[in-house]
Amino acid sequence: MSREVKKKPIALIILFVILSLILIGLAAVLAYQLVKLKILPDAVVVPILLAICLFTLILLILLNFFTTGILTRILYTILVLAICVVYGFGNYYIYTTSKTLTKVTTQTGIVKNTISVITLSSSDKESVKDLKNSKVGTLKNISAEGTKKCLKDIKKNKVTVENKKYDNVPGLVKALYDQEVDAIILNEAYRSNVLELENYNSFGEQTKVIHQTVYYTNDTNEALAVSDITTNPFNILISGNDSFGQLDEVSRSDVDMVVTINPLTSTVLMTSIPRDSYVQEVCDDYACNYGATDKLTHTGIYGVDTTRDTIENLLDIEINYTYRVNFTSMINIVDALGGVDIDVAEGMAVSKFYSDSTLEGVHEGSNHLNGKRALAYSRERKAYLDGDNQRARNQQQVLQAMVKKATSPELLKNYTSILEAISGAFDTNMTSNEITSFIKYQIQAMPGWKFEQYVVKGYGDMAVSAELGSEVSVIRLYEDSIRIASEKIKAVLDGESSDSIEAEEDVPSGTLSEEEIEAQIQQGLMTEMPEEGMEEYYQTNN
Repeated sequence: MSREVKKKPIALIILFVILSLILIGLAAVLAYQLVKLKILPDAVVVPILLAICLFTLILLILLNFFTTGILTRILYTILVLAICVVYGFGNYYIYTTSKTLTKVTTQTGIVKNTISVITLSSSDKESVKDLKNSKVGTLKNISAEGTKKCLKDIKKNKVTVENKKYDNVPGLVKALYDQEVDAIILNEAYRSNVLELENYNSFGEQTKVIHQTVYYTNDTNEALAVSDITTNPFNILISGNDSFGQLDEVSRSDVDMVVTINPLTSTVLMTSIPRDSYVQEVCDDYACNYGATDKLTHTGIYGVDTTRDTIENLLDIEINYTYRVNFTSMINIVDALGGVDIDVAEGMAVSKFYSDSTLEGVHEGSNHLNGKRALAYSRERKAYLDGDNQRARNQQQVLQAMVKKATSPELLKNYTSILEAISGAFDTNMTSNEITSFIKYQIQAMPGWKFEQYVVKGYGDMAVSAELGSEVSVIRLYEDSIRIASEKIKAVLDGESSDSIEAEEDVPSGTLSEEEIEAQIQQGLMTEMPEEGMEEYYQTNN
């Protein structure tokens, strides 16, 4: 007598069919997303796709044709559920990666401008309605469009004010402190400039904002794309805004670094230009103070495209792409990476950061920095004899440490937090396809990148700022140093090392005696030291 085969319960058949459909659906979506993302090389993607198809097929056969007993039914059901979870997480990570790439490469084309009505903290004015028949200070020619819009806002509230105009930002703030006016109208992009003025470094605590006008302007930051970034050299401008919070807020550029990448020679050259460099402003749309001479940092007020155009004009180069970040971006990215490791040379230890005295400084040798300390280290200049030049070197050091961490296997441990940090942390005019092709190149070729550095050098001086309408401390760049920077960049683009261009020796680190300073003054390497002494000299020039 033949043995009777037990039939599966209908409910169990329905369950297996549902599980099979879910498994097939998740596998299909995962395969589609892997192909669409275009990050992994074909030599890697094809085996992965075959493995997904084969493994899915085996699971389907086991689940539907080999579940003859209770134990096998439970075992295969659990296995299929586990693989569904794995496929689900895979889909989530790939989708998140794709979404992040889209977000950082999508240019809004606009920047946010915030104009504030500011009074003293002790003032009884709490809103624009309290300004009726009051005196309000404004700037004559600086940020004229924003001032006009803010005055129009005040008028909409049926408030009439007496407008007193001032030539420059220090004069405007002084008028408020001296109570010549009841309030002032100031573009928030200039707040950092005010805080750097010796008499107004407590401006934030001594004043309050009673009204703000927000408007948006166009930011035409088009890329000068190369045909294939895995085979052609290119320049990237990394511009770091001196602001916290959202990236869409207009502000000064605190970091200005041209990164030259030649994938054929696996060479990366980082060329830093001090933020206080006294340069000629250039912009395609003539919205800036075109042709005027000012600090490089002030070009950021008009958008990263103006900073790019100004640097292109200064170094006689073309910049293909831009990456824009701010203080919050850097903190978040470094923390998501699990911190970065930097080596501090002998004699360069800093007990505390003047850029943030609440944080521990750095000691000689290896230091592990979290986001806030990495930012403070990148911004520090007053602690160093070489001031802005040393700050630029620190920035290059931190960037190199971030790249090293981001291209290491440790990246996988904090993958989700890194994606979250990157999303909204920077914007770029490089397309998502260009970024993914470069990542694919990194995975496939695993190039041993050679990092080279250069800092454009100059000397401290005082000069009139076109943006502020008053004298400020600046860095006057040496013409020879500008030439060397330009030639080094072009050398890397041509497939050579930047070291093939002979550069001047770096200023020795450490402390200089007054005799050594006098000797450098005689040689024209430094400006005359003020009568107040060395402390005042370094406050001015560093």
